[in-house]
Amino acid sequence: MTNLLRNFAILMVIMSCSANNNSFDITSPDERIKLSIFQDNKNSLHYLISFNNEIILDASNLGIEFTNIPDFKNNLKIVSIKRNSNDYTWEQPWGENRFINDIHNELAILVKDKLNREVIFRIKAFNDGIGFRYEFNKGFDGKSVIENELTSFNIANAKDDSVWWLEAYKKDRYEYRYNQSSLSEVSVSHTPLTYITSNGTHISLHEAALLDYSSYVIRNGGTNNLELELVPAYDGTKSTHYGNFITPWRTIQISDTAKGLIDSSLILNLNEPNKLENTDWIKTGKYMGIWWGMHIGENTWSTGPNLGASTAEAIRYIDFIAENNIDGLLIEGWNIGWDGNWIENGPIFKFNKPQPFFDMDKVSSHAKKMGVSLIMHNETSGHVPNYELQMDDAYDYLEKHGVHHLKTGYVGFSNGYPFNGIEKARPNESGDLVYEWNHGQRMINHYTKSIIESAKRKIALNVHEPIKPTGLRRTYPNMMTREGVRGQEYNAWSDGNDPQHTTILPFTRMLAGPLDFTPGVFDVWFKGEDDSSRIRTTVAKQLALMVVLYSPLQMAADLPRNYLKRMDVFKFIKDLGTDWEKSITLDGKIGDYIVIAREEKHTGSWFIGGITDENQRSYDLDFSFLPEGNFQATIYSDGDNANWEYNPFPVNISGQSVNSNSKITIDMASGGGFAISLIKE
Repeated sequence: MTNLLRNFAILMVIMSCSANNNSFDITSPDERIKLSIFQDNKNSLHYLISFNNEIILDASNLGIEFTNIPDFKNNLKIVSIKRNSNDYTWEQPWGENRFINDIHNELAILVKDKLNREVIFRIKAFNDGIGFRYEFNKGFDGKSVIENELTSFNIANAKDDSVWWLEAYKKDRYEYRYNQSSLSEVSVSHTPLTYITSNGTHISLHEAALLDYSSYVIRNGGTNNLELELVPAYDGTKSTHYGNFITPWRTIQISDTAKGLIDSSLILNLNEPNKLENTDWIKTGKYMGIWWGMHIGENTWSTGPNLGASTAEAIRYIDFIAENNIDGLLIEGWNIGWDGNWIENGPIFKFNKPQPFFDMDKVSSHAKKMGVSLIMHNETSGHVPNYELQMDDAYDYLEKHGVHHLKTGYVGFSNGYPFNGIEKARPNESGDLVYEWNHGQRMINHYTKSIIESAKRKIALNVHEPIKPTGLRRTYPNMMTREGVRGQEYNAWSDGNDPQHTTILPFTRMLAGPLDFTPGVFDVWFKGEDDSSRIRTTVAKQLALMVVLYSPLQMAADLPRNYLKRMDVFKFIKDLGTDWEKSITLDGKIGDYIVIAREEKHTGSWFIGGITDENQRSYDLDFSFLPEGNFQATIYSDGDNANWEYNPFPVNISGQSVNSNSKITIDMASGGGFAISLIKE
């Protein structure tokens, strides 16, 4: 069936349902997006979405199947509807933008089944997309075990070879390169999943406010139908609830352009407001780490002659950081449990016991004296029961030593039961240790517990091997940043990331939230020119990534000696802000290039980052986004004959005065980029 005939058939169904008062529409405030709800001959609920009169999601399923109680999918009666609209602005304590506009229309549809159980299907329509969820609010007083959530996304008019997706249920969770393919080639994908329609509309599927519920992946159901699949627990159940409950928001971000996806606030707006009474203690900043040396083999996590986390090394880093306008130091390997094969040491880690060569009292005292924030690391090696048993003591220990930032890690086991790959451990009903995926309901609740308990001690989190971001940083601003990506570390000990990788991330993983990618490495040939372990970028691109890949805790990942060799280039990192008044995506194309400008909060300074893939390109930069006045621009661009493969090191540094009328052209080398600081004169 052609697209025209298919859309006509769906329109006839909706018109028929409308005549019987079984169809309801909601539009975005600008009326470009419309979601229609209608029922079929089984009185099941379905929805479709159009954008600029183009159907982007055909008739798609809704409903829930349970294992222990009757399903909620057929013989449904729409009892009432309520409409609402909102137009207000809220302020973030930190973020890409200080102020967020929440402008949306809302439709709440009260639905009953034959058992008189009630569910509200709630929809919010924004100018940048749609969010909807199920609210089970009457008749679900006992135990409800979800077998399947029937929500689907029946994709209309996806452009060939224009779907970017990340295969799910693999050993290293989210830490893979993104696939670019046609829709038919998608197997099972994590979210966000991003695609372009044949008319050029950019769409991303994800979720918001993921709490006490299993995360979802997207499975290809055939014939353009993507089916929502809840990640199962070890026993195959999907999500278990006691009493009334709500699901996370299912989100569809929609834009004319690729850059419009990045500038969307949909995910944040669908989360609850800040629940912390005081956020003054939550600080953004740049940090370095006793970390990169371990990944490239110069240091070890375990005790021995090359131990990274020694008292002397920590103090050396603290002194360098204090002298160079960096804010914090990450320390890994400081506690008991790292000796031997630490990936299998989950049961023996101690989170309030330093190893013999690390004096926590001395290090924390020196850091306080020098004005340097410590970021301590708790690696669990996937043994969640051991970590939860010690969580209170671990966080109390950090609070006692004035530590307000914590990196957590969940590097886990392989070949777990009942799945293949790395999972998380927990006791089952019989007390036996079992394994399961880290993005099921059990682990969602564990991560939430960590956020809440750390906040009680004024500790902010940087989570590695995390669950994907879903905007909880609005509700709990101490949940600052996380990994959940094939990051910089893969360049140290694997075949690495290709130059295109970071030009895909802003339009996929980063639509979900801040990313601790750990950029800023100058010695990109750290094992020599001929070694395959290398970073496939120019040095100028490493600077640009610190602007493009947003994180409120932004790492300058290289070793101090490499920065000392290039202090003229290091100046950009020293000057760079980390908390922003506003951010503007100037231009971009998925997998090709992106340019972002950010205004630093309170100073009026601006920073710009631009990156490209393996293709050399020129970019015409228009400064019309600047406010009135002149700015001193320092431009860090790829030097003469630079390219990622043969000559990654040259950086050209130039300066000039610019204003909102200025325009310049910047050349980006293959695998290159540029970074600009703009200080108001």
